[in-house]
Amino acid sequence: MARWVPSWRQTLGLFGCCVTVITGILVVMYIRTGIPADLNSFATQQDNVYYWADGTEMARTGEVNRQDTPLDKVPEQVRWAALAAENETFYSDSGVSPSGMVRAIGKMITGGSTQGGSTITQQYVKNAYLNQQQTISRKLNEMFIAIKLDNKLSKDEILERYLNTSWYGRGTYGIQRAAHAYYGKDVSQLNASEGAFLAALLKGAAMYDPALGPRNHERAVERWKWVLDRMVAGGRLSKEERARYTSFPEPKAPPRPAGLTGQTGYLVETARAYVSAHSDVSPKDFDRGGYQIRTTFDRRRTQALTKAVTSVRAKLAPERRAADRNVRIGAASVTTDGRIVALYGGPDYLEQGFNDANSSVVPAGSAFTPFVYAAALHEGVQRERDKPRTPVTPGTLYNGDDRISLLTPEGPYWDRSGKIVKASNDGGKSWGKVTLKDAVAKSVNTAMMQLGMDVGLDKAGEMGVRTGLLEDSLGDKLPSFSLGTATPSAIRMADAYATFAAGGRHSDPYSVSRLIRNGADVPVEKPAARQVLPRSVAGAVDDALHEAVRRGTATAARAAGPGSAGKTGTAQDNTSAWFVGYRDRLSTAVSLARIDPRSQELQPLDGLGGASRKQPGSGLPLDIWTRYMTGR
Repeated sequence: MARWVPSWRQTLGLFGCCVTVITGILVVMYIRTGIPADLNSFATQQDNVYYWADGTEMARTGEVNRQDTPLDKVPEQVRWAALAAENETFYSDSGVSPSGMVRAIGKMITGGSTQGGSTITQQYVKNAYLNQQQTISRKLNEMFIAIKLDNKLSKDEILERYLNTSWYGRGTYGIQRAAHAYYGKDVSQLNASEGAFLAALLKGAAMYDPALGPRNHERAVERWKWVLDRMVAGGRLSKEERARYTSFPEPKAPPRPAGLTGQTGYLVETARAYVSAHSDVSPKDFDRGGYQIRTTFDRRRTQALTKAVTSVRAKLAPERRAADRNVRIGAASVTTDGRIVALYGGPDYLEQGFNDANSSVVPAGSAFTPFVYAAALHEGVQRERDKPRTPVTPGTLYNGDDRISLLTPEGPYWDRSGKIVKASNDGGKSWGKVTLKDAVAKSVNTAMMQLGMDVGLDKAGEMGVRTGLLEDSLGDKLPSFSLGTATPSAIRMADAYATFAAGGRHSDPYSVSRLIRNGADVPVEKPAARQVLPRSVAGAVDDALHEAVRRGTATAARAAGPGSAGKTGTAQDNTSAWFVGYRDRLSTAVSLARIDPRSQELQPLDGLGGASRKQPGSGLPLDIWTRYMTGR
C-alpha cells in the first residue's frame, strides 16, 4: 500500500496553524496578566530562629536590611556599572530579551538552569512581584509583566526600583544598604571601582562576597575587572580613569550580630552552612528570613565542652610566656549516627570569627595512624611488586626500632637529595619487634610509617575518606603521611573515629535535623548511615584504641570511666597536638596549635604551659577531653 506523504502546502498549513494557536495562547496570557498591586513584602520579613536539639531557642538572625534611595543619589558611573554587568541595552530594549527567553525556556524544557538572559526589567519583576521558582509559567508571567511595566514606567523609574530591591548579600537589599554593608559609606560617596564590585554581587553575592573565602575573592576580582572593562567598551568610563583602578577595592569585613556571642555564633554558622549545602534554599532566600532551624546541638554538652576548654586555657599565661601565645583550640563532639552535639570554635565568635572546630589547617599527627592500621587490616600489605597482597593481623610483628630505613616493594625509599629516608620515634626510643596493635596504642612511629609504605599511602588516605575525612584535607602522599600530615577538622576527626565506635558503620556529620518555614517543612538532606568497614576490622581498631587508654599513650583518659577509647596525636615537628576519643556512642576530637596571626603559619608547641624542656607535644587536648567527659 502506498505510504502517504504530506505535501509542502499541507506541511506549511500545519505549521501555520501551530503558530496561530501558540500566538493566540500567548496573546490571551498577555491580556490576562496584570501588574500585581503589591510588591513582595520585604518590610515584613522575619528573623531566622535557631533552636537547640531540645527545641528551646538558641539564637535569632537574618534581619532584612533595606533602605530606598532616589536614583539621582546614585552616582552615574555606579549606575552604569550595574548596567554593564547585567543589561547594557537597558535604555533601548523593550524590557525583555527574546533570545534570552527562548534560551531560558529551552533550558527548562531540557532540565537545565534557567538563570541568565534576563533584562534588568525582568529581574526587577522577578524580585519584586514573583517567586524564584524556575517554571515556564513563572517565566512567561515575568516576560508579560516586564513588557507592560516597560510601557507604564520610565526607564529611570525601573532602574531605581531595581537597585532598591536587588539582593547584595550580607542580609542587604538595595544599593544604599549594600554601600554601608561593604564600604561603610553612603551610596552617593561610591566611585566607579566600588560600584563595579557591587555590580558583581548582582550575579550572586554568595559567590562573589570576598569574605566568604579565597575562591570567592578570586571570582570577585575577576568580575570587578570585567565590569570596569565593559564600562570602557560601552563608552561609560574613560580609558584614563580605568587605568587608575588597578587595585581591587577591598570591602570591609562583615559585622557579626551581637546575639552571637560565645559559642553561639560558631553553632549558627555551622548550621547555616549545612542548610546552604544540603537544601534547595538559596542564600538569598535564607537572608529574607522566616526559617526555623532545629539544630542537633546539645546545650548541656556545649556548655560542658566550653567549660573544659576554658579551664585548661586558664593554665596558660600568654602575658608572661611567649610560648603560650597564639594558641588555637578546636573541639567537636559527634554521635555515631552523625549528629554534631557540641562545638568549641574559639574563645568568642565576636572576637574570633574563624571556627577552629571546622578548621583544616592543623596536622592530625599520630592521631591519623588508626586509619593506616584499618587500611592494612582491610587491604593487606604488599612488600614485593607484582606479588599478591599479604594479610596482616593485630598480632603481626613490625620493627619498632628508631632510625630504621623505610622500604618500598622495590627497595629503600630515596628522597630527592639522594638519601635513604629513615623513620624515627619520639625521644629516639627503640621498641624492638612490636605488634601492630601495640604500635597504634603506644605510638610507635617507625612501625606505623613502614606499615603505611606496605599498605600504600593512597589506600591509607582512602581509608580516612571512607570513614569520614574529606579528600581535600589529606595533602601530599609522602612517607610522613602515615604520621598525620593531613589536616582534617575536629568535626571530621570526631566523625571518623565514631565509625570505629559504631562497628564500621558511618554517617557523615550533620548539624540540622529539621527546617521549617511558614509552618511547613522544608526538605533538608540528612546523611544515610552506611557500613563502610567490616565489623572485624572496625573491632580490631576499636580494641587498639581501648588499649591506648589502658596501657598506651592515653592512660590519663581512664579517668573518664570504663569503655573509654582514643588516641593522642602529635605532629612530628611538634606544631600540633590532638586527642580523639570516644565512650559509648559519643566521639570527641580536640585539636591544639599555635598559629601566627600575621603569617598564619604554625608555630612549635615547645614550652607550652611553662614546660622547662622541649617536649614531643602537649597533653592539653587529652586534659580537655577528660574534663569534658567527666563534667569537671
